[in-house]
Amino acid sequence: MSCRTSSYPDAARGERSGRAAPPPPVPCYAPTFPLNPAPPAPDDPSALLAARLCKVVPALADLAMRSALVLRSLEAAGAPTAARALDDIASRAEQTDPAAREVIAALLPLLGDPVHAAFISALRLVAKDASLLALARLLRRKNKQAEPHPTSPIEHRGIALEPGGRPLSLGERRALARRPSRAILDKLLADPHPRVIENLLANPRLTEDDVVRIAAKRPQKPEIASEVARSARWMARARVRMAFVLNPGTPAELSVPVLSQLLRHELVEVAEATQVPGVLRSAALDLLARRPPLPPDPNGGASMQ
Repeated sequence: MSCRTSSYPDAARGERSGRAAPPPPVPCYAPTFPLNPAPPAPDDPSALLAARLCKVVPALADLAMRSALVLRSLEAAGAPTAARALDDIASRAEQTDPAAREVIAALLPLLGDPVHAAFISALRLVAKDASLLALARLLRRKNKQAEPHPTSPIEHRGIALEPGGRPLSLGERRALARRPSRAILDKLLADPHPRVIENLLANPRLTEDDVVRIAAKRPQKPEIASEVARSARWMARARVRMAFVLNPGTPAELSVPVLSQLLRHELVEVAEATQVPGVLRSAALDLLARRPPLPPDPNGGASMQ
């Protein structure tokens, strides 16, 4: 990008010679994504859907409403149109477009919900068949799927919250998870049943430190990781996201999409983490390669993106 420059001596010479003074300097910084992108073609439903989501989702304050809108819009459009719209959004999110990243953030809870597994699989299939590379990177998972984890027998019998205490049934523990008692919450953080964790994550007394403990627990059950991924409230927290993706027990199909929400230095940390699956490190390196160059920091410090 060429820039015009001028100086006060040049302006003075222009005044003495009767010519107009040169224009003032023009800033050289160019944004990495268009501030006013061209309107989508009226006959392209996927472009219209992508533009609508990027406009409406950031305007909603409630995170649950954002996810509900994204799900309703994608399902109404059908997998082929939805996949192309998400490919456009995912490509812009890789370039740190703020609106596109917020749409992807609203999509994350849906990826961890087994109810929507068939629709997500359909999106993944369209991305493969139509060579939608950005969407394929977003929905990346291990090439070889592991066998389903067997349900632990401990989930079907009572669990005592303290040594020597009476074993509590699943229903009793779920009820306790809704209570505001700090002492009870501390004892339920390690509960092995996803329904108990679901109630805990919705408890207003739960803190970010509590959720970090749940997300970082090892060994981690895929069902517990899925409950954390479905919580839009907590996945919006940077510390929770990092504990989630750095846990080697988190399934790659849940952790890879979260990378789109990480800053550059967080992606570097994931790429250098030897305990996480190789597909996650590879995805972090891909995102780092696609991030736009950092603008110069006028103060000489490190910029984050």
